Amino acid sequence: MAASAKRRRGWRKRLGALARFTGALVIVGGIYSVFSPSLYAQEAEDNAIDSEVVKGQELYDTSCISCHGDDGEGIEGRGPSLIGVGSAAVEFQVNTGRMPMAAQGAQAPASDYPVFTEEEAEWLGAYIEYLGGGSAVPDDLAALVENSDVAEGGELYRVNCSSCHGYAGGGGALSSGAHAPALTGVSDEEIYQAMLTGPQNMPVFADNELTPEQKADIIAYVQYVVNGDKDPGGVFSLGRYGPSTEGLAIFLVGMTALLLTTLWIAGKS
Repeated sequence: MAASAKRRRGWRKRLGALARFTGALVIVGGIYSVFSPSLYAQEAEDNAIDSEVVKGQELYDTSCISCHGDDGEGIEGRGPSLIGVGSAAVEFQVNTGRMPMAAQGAQAPASDYPVFTEEEAEWLGAYIEYLGGGSAVPDDLAALVENSDVAEGGELYRVNCSSCHGYAGGGGALSSGAHAPALTGVSDEEIYQAMLTGPQNMPVFADNELTPEQKADIIAYVQYVVNGDKDPGGVFSLGRYGPSTEGLAIFLVGMTALLLTTLWIAGKS
């Protein structure tokens, strides 16, 4: 009897230990299941970024390395260093067809037929940003533009942009064979990228000079006036070159009218 009781107590101890072990596993599994989705999500995001960087490097090595050198360090006389320019500069140059550049010149002309797709431009941008960081377009740009102030954007545009791009975005000539392009047909992202990175002869408007909200105001004004086909000077755009063209037109029309009126009066007298 005593031996049988000892055996039962031994089994109860083993079953109790097994129950405690099973309970501990359930608790640990429950805690892990709570935190594991975020860990998996972070790992998946990192893998996606790494994948974009790898694809971007492949494109860079086949299309950009001959001018910009190994690891984006640049080659004198061919292409500048890309270290620190960021994804915004790369995506602007590639999506507008300015890069890859067909030939050296005063500035890289835009093209209606970019060599790379927008997705491939993002890959190149990811690789260049991986090499040395740099500027990027904010993720909430659409919301910034939607909540912007067009009137304030007009004031900022006239102070900072009209001297080169014209009062109504028609563009204009610069020195040394360069030019400020017209703003017709440009996207919100392209305008923001250009202000943020200062391509070619354009100055850089960093966030300490124009805040993201002010950049969004300018974008809203450009889209309203230029791409919204608005002509603040009247029903005739006159090339959208601003007050100089309008003043010349008024002078010519006015002088012609005065001369005709004078001749008519002289003929009647």
